[in-house]
Amino acid sequence: MGLHDKPIRLLKSFTFAIEGIKTAIKTERNMRIHLCISIIVIGLSFFFSIRNVEWILVLIIIGGMFALELMNTAIERLVDLVTKEFHPLAKQAKDLAAGAVFVYAILAVIAGFIIFIPYITK
Repeated sequence: MGLHDKPIRLLKSFTFAIEGIKTAIKTERNMRIHLCISIIVIGLSFFFSIRNVEWILVLIIIGGMFALELMNTAIERLVDLVTKEFHPLAKQAKDLAAGAVFVYAILAVIAGFIIFIPYITK
């Protein structure tokens, strides 16, 4: 492996990651819901001219939501690959991953209220 192979391998890894994101958006309804809500939240952030620290929180929350939804999708696909039959552990794996997304989504909504309610009630 030469010195010039590393940037190409890095570029390929970015390409694979982007393909994964595109696949999730195309195939996962919840990912499309998160994307739509994120666009609305970013629009509200511009509209209300939120502070820099609030922007950082909004972006971390949005990024975390996407990352968790991608992991949830990966776990679901892996479980489906391993077994097509019902198995209690397969169900638990899927339910646990979905539960992680749900917990984060609840926290994201609460954080959204904390950030945006003061701007809305002005």
